[in-house]
Amino acid sequence: MTTNRTLSIHQPEDILGYIPHMLGYWPEDSLVAITMQGNVLGATLRVDLPSDRSRRALAGFADLIRSYLIADEDANGVVLAVYTDAGWADGRVVGMSAPMLDALQLSLQEVGLPVRDAFLIGPEYWRGAYCSDESCCPAPGLPVERIKNSRLSAELVFRGSAIGPSPRSGLGNPLLARQGALDPLVLAAESRYAELLRGRWRSEACLDAVLAVWMHVMQGCSQSQPAQLAADAGLVGFLRYTLTVTSWRDAVVVMAGAGIESAKLGAGAFGLFVEDDEDGLPFDPGDFGLPFAGVTPPAETLGDSGGMGNVFGYGEVLLGMKPDKPSWGHLDALARILSRLCVVDEKGEVAAAALTLQGWISWCKGSGSIAHGCLSRAQLAFPGYRLAELLMEVMGQGAICGWARRSGSAWRGSEGANA
Repeated sequence: MTTNRTLSIHQPEDILGYIPHMLGYWPEDSLVAITMQGNVLGATLRVDLPSDRSRRALAGFADLIRSYLIADEDANGVVLAVYTDAGWADGRVVGMSAPMLDALQLSLQEVGLPVRDAFLIGPEYWRGAYCSDESCCPAPGLPVERIKNSRLSAELVFRGSAIGPSPRSGLGNPLLARQGALDPLVLAAESRYAELLRGRWRSEACLDAVLAVWMHVMQGCSQSQPAQLAADAGLVGFLRYTLTVTSWRDAVVVMAGAGIESAKLGAGAFGLFVEDDEDGLPFDPGDFGLPFAGVTPPAETLGDSGGMGNVFGYGEVLLGMKPDKPSWGHLDALARILSRLCVVDEKGEVAAAALTLQGWISWCKGSGSIAHGCLSRAQLAFPGYRLAELLMEVMGQGAICGWARRSGSAWRGSEGANA
């Protein structure tokens, strides 16, 4: 979960060690740009390196990067990191990267974002892009292990941060980490709840209970994998089934980002509810360790303004426009829960839902590569999955989540960082 604690950056290895923890993976063939707000790190942007290195193409590439970075209105500088395998063996890496860095420096300078420093990182070595001092940057460079073993990287690992595989491996599925087959008891529980809840998707009482269970699990989900899920096949089966009900799936993700009231009132605004002819709930929330009536929206989910009157529409939340700042703690918890509900390479609607929601959370955090990988996997798991298609269309238009565009609401990993 996000905290107000800071991490001090004293040397280049620290900032380069921070990047893969922020992105969640070690970049490949990438440009990473980090805005600076004085001595404080701002937004992080990762894009593929351009294939066309003509002067005109590089100028257009630089202007595109600028259009993203100016969204951080408090920024007054930029640090660049180029991840490339090319040019290290023959010493041409600096010269090969110079035209792109020059184009970026020129374009960013025009909007008051000077490039404070730039670094080149390869599979074995790294160096300053502008450094010509052999005592500082000996040929071919400094060992990459100095980045991986930096003081800040070690501190982040100690605090629970982990670096996953590149999104290019397995089409970017670093988040569904469980190997093997699903527990038959989980599948049996999923089928049981499907029978109990089928046809009740327009019941307000059922939605209340579904949201109560999800919130209960999110509130109890620590930085480690949620232990309750590992031990409770019935709970896993229940959560899996609820993801197959579109209205419940949407309500869960809105609740995680903007609070229970936004989830419930938004569902009502869609005309979801009908009079429930059946008496009582078809399942007992107490089976999952909570008294249903005792679940209340925590203050963290109510938005920056606070108060139960601040509710937001589903579209506003899904595009990251509202609330002013989401509940990153609950979104992180939701992502961890989703990672435990399915197994790698699982097919079907449950896997598609889990991957799609993880892709959305990654997009909200500004991790477009992971988001694209998750959504691609979702479409493979369940071709035609509509929410994955819609989010792919949004990302394909170059849209950046509203939260990621604002320094005050952007995700900053498990910790903040000061240079």
